Amino acid sequence: MSKFMEWVDARFPATKMWEDHLSKYYAPKNFNFYYFFGSLALLVLVNQLLTGIWLTMSYEPSAEGAFASVEYIMRDVEYGWILRYLHSTGASAFFIVVYMHMFRGLLYGSYQKPRELVWVFGMLIYLALMAEAFMGYLLPWGQMSYWGAQVIISLFGAIPVIGADLTEWIRGDYLISGITLNRFFALHVVAVPIVLLALVVLHILALHEVGSNNPDGVDIKKHKDENGIPLDGIPFHPYYTVKDIVGVIVFLFVFCFIVFFFPEMGGYFLEKPNFEQANALKTPLHIAPVWYFTPFYAILRAVPDKLMGVVAMGGSIAALFVLPWLDRSPVKSMRYKGWLSKIWLLVFCICFVILGVLGVLAPTPERTLVARICTVLYFAYFILMPFYTRMEKTKPVPERVTG
Repeated sequence: MSKFMEWVDARFPATKMWEDHLSKYYAPKNFNFYYFFGSLALLVLVNQLLTGIWLTMSYEPSAEGAFASVEYIMRDVEYGWILRYLHSTGASAFFIVVYMHMFRGLLYGSYQKPRELVWVFGMLIYLALMAEAFMGYLLPWGQMSYWGAQVIISLFGAIPVIGADLTEWIRGDYLISGITLNRFFALHVVAVPIVLLALVVLHILALHEVGSNNPDGVDIKKHKDENGIPLDGIPFHPYYTVKDIVGVIVFLFVFCFIVFFFPEMGGYFLEKPNFEQANALKTPLHIAPVWYFTPFYAILRAVPDKLMGVVAMGGSIAALFVLPWLDRSPVKSMRYKGWLSKIWLLVFCICFVILGVLGVLAPTPERTLVARICTVLYFAYFILMPFYTRMEKTKPVPERVTG
């Protein structure tokens, strides 16, 4: 085996990659519960890729055959039902895990210097994930898939001058048709996954270049022994690979329980209208995107003007990209930031959840008012951040990790 690895290493840096990214990559020894979600995101990505490959073998990307082929997968393909549920539940699990991963970044300041590029790559992954989910959502060719796509694509029509032409270009037709389905299938199966995988590789490379953050926000590279090994660090393998296996097992228990017993999750993971074939002449009573898009959909609906609503929705995502340059705090972790930062992060998270709930529900005057208040507070979190992070009093950060 050693001679074989020598032969491989002379032609490909297999051992060097193993050491740089696992066995000799030193991570802080005080990782906690929130650090499971990075590896879990990778696990769900693999699940989505593998189940997606198997589903494409029996799926027909045409307006005439898409819905019937999904029914065929569910009823006639051996184990097709479990593949479909693993994929549909996996989509929701992906966003749950990614949202928790992003929350950990906000909590411990993982976007601050020198990890700005790690955060930007992560946000690009999130953007690609949204595109992937949106395109995949049309493929079952159910009622909510069709009308949800109709609503979202029509938003591009609000753009001045080029809006109408851009909308027609995205659809490939004057209305959503088999052409739209076919191009979304190509993008969902080939183009976006390639971009997604490339961004994941860049995200990990950028992370391992600057080192992982930790709950204290302490740079472990400052204190090293005579061999250059961080005193507060431990090798990622075997310590964190073993720890992550525990998180994976617990996650799989919960994930499989949902897949086998609650795959539709009361209509939130798989909406009831989606079990009815798309019909351009029959509009569902209430059109709403799938739950992981609803916070941004609620922001869109909260603004009376269509164009400004689209701008607000886009701005709510774009604001996350510039977060590293908005936070002026001298400390990273929320453990040592002042009470203003803690209150605003809490307000931001509460508003995000409320907007998510409101985006699922049909609009009423009362709900619209709440959505507008939450939208203002959502943007206030970013707009006011340079001021409250600079003026608040912070606690002294320890020289070494505290555990």
